[in-house]
Amino acid sequence: MAHLIILFFVTFSAAFMATVPPGLLNMNAAKTSVKKGKLNGIMFSLGVATMIMMQAYVAVMISKYLYRHPEIIDLLLKIALGVFAFFALYFFISARREKAKKIKIVKVSKKNSYFKGMLLAALNLLTIPYYSGLNAMWNASGWIKFEIWDILTFIIAAGSGTFTVLYLYTVYFYKLEAKTDRFSKNSNYVLSLLMLVLLVITIFRVFYK
Repeated sequence: MAHLIILFFVTFSAAFMATVPPGLLNMNAAKTSVKKGKLNGIMFSLGVATMIMMQAYVAVMISKYLYRHPEIIDLLLKIALGVFAFFALYFFISARREKAKKIKIVKVSKKNSYFKGMLLAALNLLTIPYYSGLNAMWNASGWIKFEIWDILTFIIAAGSGTFTVLYLYTVYFYKLEAKTDRFSKNSNYVLSLLMLVLLVITIFRVFYK
């Protein structure tokens, strides 16, 4: 039970931090809430979270498949190594180049807010490799065992972390909007640092077994 609590916390935190920087999903959730009402914003956020959980499941299955083939177990850590290196650089560059920019807002109706959220989340091609890298790292750390409760905990934590951020955007959008530039820049630096820490840990596990 203890490892499930740790697994939920670290995965929730990773999902939360990955969703914090203002972008297509969270800004659409906020704008939807402002223009169509809080309920629509929440439904949109639930749609996004649902898709994230589906993508997290695919990521777990990819990691599980690789793990069950002993000849390529090391590939798990190498995948994580590449993913964390990419995201560390990506978030750092994003922070350095952060400028005021307009986020494209997709029109949504009360009827399809949920599915619009799922659709937009599905367009994010970085989600699966991100969670594959995390899953590989958590497995190497002994936090996930590819058992049913571990997988469910990982998926639910990923969806919960994402939904929490989107919900905060729907509720506190006006306060966040006034500080978007500084908020986005600082959060990108934090994410870059987080990815760097995970990268260093992974390098250690790959080269100093």
